[in-house]
Amino acid sequence: MSAPGKPMTQEARTAATGRKKTPPTPAKTGGHATTATGPAFQQYQAAVQLLQQGKFEKALGAFEKLLPAAPPEIKERCQMYINTCQRQMEYARLTFLTPEEHYDYAVSQLNTGDYEDARDQFNNILASYPLADYALYGLALLDAITGHTQDCLGNLARAIELNPKNRLQARADNDFQSMADDPRFTELLYPEIP
Repeated sequence: MSAPGKPMTQEARTAATGRKKTPPTPAKTGGHATTATGPAFQQYQAAVQLLQQGKFEKALGAFEKLLPAAPPEIKERCQMYINTCQRQMEYARLTFLTPEEHYDYAVSQLNTGDYEDARDQFNNILASYPLADYALYGLALLDAITGHTQDCLGNLARAIELNPKNRLQARADNDFQSMADDPRFTELLYPEIP
């Protein structure tokens, strides 16, 4: 039940689902009674608000402080948000002196299987350097690995158009193995000479 004058949060509605005309029963957590409007939920809501405002360091501190005594209903979410804050703070610390250095980082993310971040990094390079053939080549590799055939062909074709040496590189690159049986890929790597 929410306090008078305050709207009920989604967590509070979820916790109250199915209850009729009876107030929620406090749960014992770490020796403290909590309800959907108890101090732990208020701290949780404040931490979520910090996260939404992009204040990741403050949100991280709030979630870490809350986690040990968090009620079971929000404990898993707190851990998830802690991970989110840490990741966002790591991104903020990333600075690259050259686009090539940025590319090396993107490739490292690709090699560790963090495909989402690798894609973001390649796209960030292209946003600043639209003619960065190596970033297009990296996206083509990522597309091949993740099964995005059409995107792979488009990115690789553009990378070859900007730098024909990418055609030779792609011929020897094992990461394009999934594309080997596609005739469009073969035609791209071994065009007919008129």
